[in-house]
Amino acid sequence: MLETEPDLSIFSRIDFTNGAVAAVSGGSDSTALLLLIKDHLDRSAPATKLLAVTIDHNLRPGSAAEAQAVARLCAARGIAHRILVWSGRKPSTGLPAAAREARYRLLAEAAQAEGIGLILTGHTADDQAETVLMRHARQEGPREAGRGLAGMAPATLYDWRIWIARPLLGTRRAALREVLRRANVGWAEDPTNDDEAFERPRIRAALAGDNGAQRVADAVALAARAAVEREQLGHRAAALIRGFASRPADGLIRLDPGFATAGDEPAAVYALRILLATVGGVAFLPDQARSEALLDRLRAAPFCATLSRTVVDARRAGIFLRRETRNLPPAAPAVDDALWDGRRRITLGDELGAFLIAPLGAARAAKREIAEDGTPPSLVRAALAAEPALWRSSGSLGESLSPVQDSPALPRMAACPVVAPFARFLPSFDLAPAGTVAALIGAPLLPATPFSGHTAG
Repeated sequence: MLETEPDLSIFSRIDFTNGAVAAVSGGSDSTALLLLIKDHLDRSAPATKLLAVTIDHNLRPGSAAEAQAVARLCAARGIAHRILVWSGRKPSTGLPAAAREARYRLLAEAAQAEGIGLILTGHTADDQAETVLMRHARQEGPREAGRGLAGMAPATLYDWRIWIARPLLGTRRAALREVLRRANVGWAEDPTNDDEAFERPRIRAALAGDNGAQRVADAVALAARAAVEREQLGHRAAALIRGFASRPADGLIRLDPGFATAGDEPAAVYALRILLATVGGVAFLPDQARSEALLDRLRAAPFCATLSRTVVDARRAGIFLRRETRNLPPAAPAVDDALWDGRRRITLGDELGAFLIAPLGAARAAKREIAEDGTPPSLVRAALAAEPALWRSSGSLGESLSPVQDSPALPRMAACPVVAPFARFLPSFDLAPAGTVAALIGAPLLPATPFSGHTAG
């Protein structure tokens, strides 16, 4: 049911222990969010650190003035505020997506600078309905419907570090504007919200017509049902991964042959897609239909195939997944906090000296001692060949250091595995499979969710 008045109890279910960043554009939704958070914290935890951040995308002449208006509102109400500008060249295509990426990056940088692990945005039920209808219009097949139609998650983990919470997804925009009117606070209107050259404004205009309120309610209800189905599917996929997957060596995943015949095909396909993307270092899950065909072939092993940069080698000893050796990154200077090949987060610590990072390579992998645990040594060496290693940059790649994730000589350097399809954005719908795969590959644990008693619904 959609709220005609904001449900203020939602803020009591958010963990504000380490403060919060409120993303405030100056529009009605985010401005109302700021006032509601401030009121809640004043009553319940006045010492909590609250920082309002306005991102000036530098796309319109009036954007700087709108940011300054937010600054004045914050100053009048005793709220810390920062303006961050998206500078540099803007893309000629895909501008909304690029602006979204820049916005979250800048918000995360502001949060990290303050030691805050929570960002709140003012997304509403109207935004949720628009998102669901946009994804429905793009839908290419019914098998993908559950994931896309879940819409925006109530919380999303950004960069595996900072939570983005959306506490107003059950509230209509009109209710938030009424909050502002009662407080005698104005808001800015972004003209791009009415520019029907973009997809979202076209959907928004359609929802403003006859029967718009019912269409919004129906879309939000559809999102809620799809979210529950997606979370349930994720739990089943996680159970299959826990039951059938192991990691014999770095970069190598083994699935017991029983994985392909476990009896829950939708969950098996979903688990397989996540594992393929993770092993291959690909940000997007592989195609649903191709993954279904692959699972079908796994029931008639042995065979070898490649999907999402991952070699799938099915044998009597098991189903093995490893990164293919084509198109690996060339040798390049090691950069702190860089994501290498979509699979490893590089941490240099305070080590001095210049290093290159490059794949270990087949020749050096062949010299490694392989533990006798039943895993075919050739597969272990093939996986190790694609793993990152540090090389001294003073000369050619003649002198290799140990793989950075376990080098005794460089204890403050590390190459932590990442769950590639969820490394940048992890919707709370997908916590179960993401956490299970993280444990499997040795990735960092997930931080606690910002909502107490959180579920997808």
